[in-house]
Amino acid sequence: MSTVLSALNRKGVLPVTISPGATVMDALKIMEEKNIGSVVVMQNEEYLGIMTERDYSRKVILKNKDSAHTKVSEIMSTGLPSVAPSDTIERCMQLMSEKNIRYMPVFENNKLTGIISMSDVVKETIQAQKETINQLHNYINS
Repeated sequence: MSTVLSALNRKGVLPVTISPGATVMDALKIMEEKNIGSVVVMQNEEYLGIMTERDYSRKVILKNKDSAHTKVSEIMSTGLPSVAPSDTIERCMQLMSEKNIRYMPVFENNKLTGIISMSDVVKETIQAQKETINQLHNYINS
């Protein structure tokens, strides 16, 4: 069974962070530069939330706010469910579906160790299916 840790190891990237006082425009520039859909909001190494493209579209664009003057802290998502590295990909899928979210923080010993996205969950599920197919193929041919 695939775990969050295996997905994070496959991904091999630490989360991209931004301070809560940064502007939304700053966050968007980072997201564009890194080709990602979210940034983790941190202050003094403490996790505060996640700002996503969805937050931007719903809380800035649709409300006619100015991206250059709106702070990340004003639109970030907080109170998201979290997972541990030992949790299963199936658990992530369940939480993401129930809460209609695309990103979740991963904590170990109360410390942020990564972000898992819906894309990571899909990739890990596909990888697990490929491994199962290979095992079945090898079993049939043996």
